[in-house]
Amino acid sequence: MKLSDSITRLPKVGPVYLKRLEKLGIIKIGELLTHPPHRFMDFRKIAKIKHARVGETVTVLGKLNFIKNQYSKTGRVMQLGEIEDDSGKMKILWFNQPFLVMTLKRGLTMCFSGNVEFFGRDKALITPEYEIGDSFIHTGRLVPVYPETYGVSSKWIRSKIAFALKVGKPEIEDHIPPTDLSKYDLVGFKDAIYALHYPKDDEEFQKAKRRLAFNEFLTLTLQSIFRKDLWKKNKALYKIKLRNKEIKNFKNNLPFVLTTSQELNIDEILSDLGKDTPMNRLLEGDVGSGKTVVAATAIFAAFLDGYQSVIMAPTQILASQHFQTLNKLFEKYKIRVKLITSNEKKGDIGKADVYVGTHALIHRVIDSERIAVIIIDEQHRFGVEQRSHLVKKSGKGNRVPHVLTMTATPIPRTIALTTYGDLDLSILKEMPHGRLPVTTWIVPAKKRLHAYDWIKKQIDADHIQVFFICPLIEESEYETMKSVKAAMSQYADIKKVFKGYKVDILHGKLKSEEKDLAINGFKRGKTDILVSTPVVEVGIDVPNATIMVVETAERFGLAQLHQLRGRVGRGTKKSYCLLMPSSGERFVSKRLEAMRTHHSGFELAEIDLSIRGPGQIFGTAQHGFFELKNASWSDTELIKLTRDYAEHVIDNKPRYKDLLNSIVGEGVGLN
Repeated sequence: MKLSDSITRLPKVGPVYLKRLEKLGIIKIGELLTHPPHRFMDFRKIAKIKHARVGETVTVLGKLNFIKNQYSKTGRVMQLGEIEDDSGKMKILWFNQPFLVMTLKRGLTMCFSGNVEFFGRDKALITPEYEIGDSFIHTGRLVPVYPETYGVSSKWIRSKIAFALKVGKPEIEDHIPPTDLSKYDLVGFKDAIYALHYPKDDEEFQKAKRRLAFNEFLTLTLQSIFRKDLWKKNKALYKIKLRNKEIKNFKNNLPFVLTTSQELNIDEILSDLGKDTPMNRLLEGDVGSGKTVVAATAIFAAFLDGYQSVIMAPTQILASQHFQTLNKLFEKYKIRVKLITSNEKKGDIGKADVYVGTHALIHRVIDSERIAVIIIDEQHRFGVEQRSHLVKKSGKGNRVPHVLTMTATPIPRTIALTTYGDLDLSILKEMPHGRLPVTTWIVPAKKRLHAYDWIKKQIDADHIQVFFICPLIEESEYETMKSVKAAMSQYADIKKVFKGYKVDILHGKLKSEEKDLAINGFKRGKTDILVSTPVVEVGIDVPNATIMVVETAERFGLAQLHQLRGRVGRGTKKSYCLLMPSSGERFVSKRLEAMRTHHSGFELAEIDLSIRGPGQIFGTAQHGFFELKNASWSDTELIKLTRDYAEHVIDNKPRYKDLLNSIVGEGVGLN
């Protein structure tokens, strides 16, 4: 059995289980074997029944004398059994698990692990873990408890891991030489996998986690270095001749003054456009920091030299927003901006200087035009393969367009260097002149009605508009019907509270025309309150919207809360963000408190990292960064160690042929 084999090679794992396991990020044997427990049950103390004391957690091994259903006076069903060893007898007890009477047979030799308590006057194990025989998979050791999903319990995962390790005997190759393992204080790969699931103690488990974390960071870093090396072999499809006088006039004629940060970033990008090597740059800027005008200047430079540009956005809402913004910026020039919609056939699109659309739609024009610049917005929402495919399709062999990717999700430096080390980094550090900070309040349940009254007064006095955001109910990149129903319920409640005000709703399951109606009605001031799922996180720019209300705010990651807050404060009026935790939340979380006291997205990203530690950085799947299983983005020391080792590997490629092939593909890492 190989680590790269499908998980369906295990017995009784078919399409149904495969679909369930995908939710845990498990489709291969290797992904199962590196799936880390999030805690352990300590069942290491194996005791004779006679010596098991009340209050202790023990494992006992013996013969099952009987098991039967027993009913209490209230009609509650319980399963009462008895186990015996050569020192005595002990009762075992479960509640509402009648199947056990059919499953467990008298005379079986079994292990039971749990807490010893009194049942009447007798000692008993209440709802213990159990297994037939003494294989000690679910009892008698540090028993791992894993992240689970519907239909996949920790017991099921333990059984499959035990089978894979003991029967499947997987080929676990370690491509890091023993001398390097010793130098970096790492355990072997095979030892790490076994110790992850069968540790003798916590120290052994932590060493296993550290080795597997090292592997994760090493994979990310080497792939990033490889992508950068590969990109350098390309030539620019069109080297743009800069017309500096016209570009300067364009900047001077803007209806606002560029910040120093914008000027510096524009200079970096224009310098890239004039080189033989194609640009591959990430423009990172806080919400409302003015990334679009920086990108527009690059588009303008390409236009002056007779070339076209493309802007790719993750949603039609954001694509429409870019289309409107570019038309305003270019209204004094004869620059044709074309928004590609799902209604148009390829032959009907027509000629343009700038094409704007989603990933699915932009392919209709990309292969037949003189495209010199590709701009990918909110780039973390597109996979590396998607971006790579887009660039290849628009290029000619190793001649490819200049690529500028943009994000408003601040990426902590450690993550940027590890995950996006192949991109040159530009950061917008200032906000545009005159932009007012948004005041953030945390509104407890008892003050909610007062907040609603205050909102009504704001609408009445200043004719402002309000966003009400309800969260995705399930951790999913896409809106499920469950989330939409929650939004509809919220919408009904808000309409009752704000009787006499114009309230509309926006969610991902609406038809395109319905979304447009809701958005345009809000933009034109026809709607006072827009109830929405987080689909408004990016792409809706309404300067008159000055209040953002986020329901069940504790469900959101810091980055997403910051993105939502960025939808207000875009005009000249004072703006507010009201974070409303659910009524069951007794304590204000560190995240919500951080939102109240910090306005910089970069600061919040670092705080989110320190609060959350391991796993997915920004909470929900919407933020699409690489999901770590055993590593933690806050482990800066290990990240630095891994970068040092990655550079050593690259400097000594022939020696690390097998390691490079296993990470970046057969042969490709050796050129």
